[in-house]
Amino acid sequence: MFKNHPKGLMTLFFTEMWERFGFYTMLAVFTLYMDEVFGWSDAYKGQVYGIYLAFVYFTPIAGGWIADRFLGYRTTIKIGAIVLALGYALLALSNVDRVWIFFVALGVIIIGNGLFKANISVLVGNLYPLGSPNKDAGYNIFYMGINLGAFLAPLAATALHKIFGTYQSAFAAAAVGMLLSLVVFEIWKKNYMYADHASAENKADETTREEKVDPAIEKERIFALLTIFAIVIFFWMSFHQNGFALTLFAQRSIVRSEWLRPETYATFNPLFILILTPVIVAFWGWLNKKGKEPSTPAKIGWGMFISAMAMVIMVVASAMGGDADANNMSPWWLISTYFVITIGELCLSPMGLSFVSKVAPQRMRGLMMGGWFGATAIGNYLSGFIGGFYNTLTHTQFFAILTVLLLLSALMVKIFLNRLEHATRGT
Repeated sequence: MFKNHPKGLMTLFFTEMWERFGFYTMLAVFTLYMDEVFGWSDAYKGQVYGIYLAFVYFTPIAGGWIADRFLGYRTTIKIGAIVLALGYALLALSNVDRVWIFFVALGVIIIGNGLFKANISVLVGNLYPLGSPNKDAGYNIFYMGINLGAFLAPLAATALHKIFGTYQSAFAAAAVGMLLSLVVFEIWKKNYMYADHASAENKADETTREEKVDPAIEKERIFALLTIFAIVIFFWMSFHQNGFALTLFAQRSIVRSEWLRPETYATFNPLFILILTPVIVAFWGWLNKKGKEPSTPAKIGWGMFISAMAMVIMVVASAMGGDADANNMSPWWLISTYFVITIGELCLSPMGLSFVSKVAPQRMRGLMMGGWFGATAIGNYLSGFIGGFYNTLTHTQFFAILTVLLLLSALMVKIFLNRLEHATRGT
């Protein structure tokens, strides 16, 4: 799988795998922890969930700027990893009598993620020389690392909850995962060091340098990035219902099962990514040989449309009995939803990272990658905001709204497609 790709990709693959293990172990029980331990209302949980995810993905803008201008990507990532581990450890110390620790821990995690998240994604792109045809596939492989960690996380969270009877054990496991991420990143650092740009006057290997870009072209590229950022907000607003509305649907509408708990359903998305990524990469490669591979922006548009089809499944499931919250629905409704939205995600999320890496001016690559996560942040906040209406609206109405917004987003990509594709020329 790593053939024809830089050695550093494997190092960053496993670094990100363990970091995402920590993040998703925590996220798998986050809503349930607030529900069962703190006893908060759906509306309040939705606000906390949305604000937390918003800031988690908004702070990478600052983290990318810090790496671009001052510390370089490697140093910034290392500091972020240490801060993240501390945040998860603090979260494990929280309980109903120490709610303040819960909120302090969330703040620490937000800072750590801001330093870590965008910059490791930039490093992946910097491994490849200008114009490399393997960059899209490289981001797909890197995305598998993200989701290998995300796949293991809910399983670990479920097992630890069964063994210890507390959600805090999952938070402690998240801290351990973060420390393992840091160990991998340090031991095999020689594989990626050439891709670490310490400043705008970087010290990178010549293969990662790019020619100076005309100001008019640079302006066009920044416009293209901002356009994509605005559009993908609605994908993340829908996708991150996996930690809120879809989890509540699993808890209240799906038939109870000894082996399939509400937090376990989050496993299906990363599992399907691990299964489908080689298929998707092979499919793009097959189309490329025929000269018919869609552009990176076109893949993002298809991702929006396919994700809308996933929400259609939830509309049907809700209309056929899920609205009753009577634990009367087959698990296959949720499983099939996760399958379809995973296909959409694979067309959109890794391609978005690749698009930023290709189009962003080198002197602000960390900042622009942070912008991608900033768009994710807004979508995440909106996921919690709209999630607060999960019981105000019928579930049918709730998922129908998400369907319409995703279809409109796909249409917007189609409208701007020519301009987006033009911005990628020469990259």
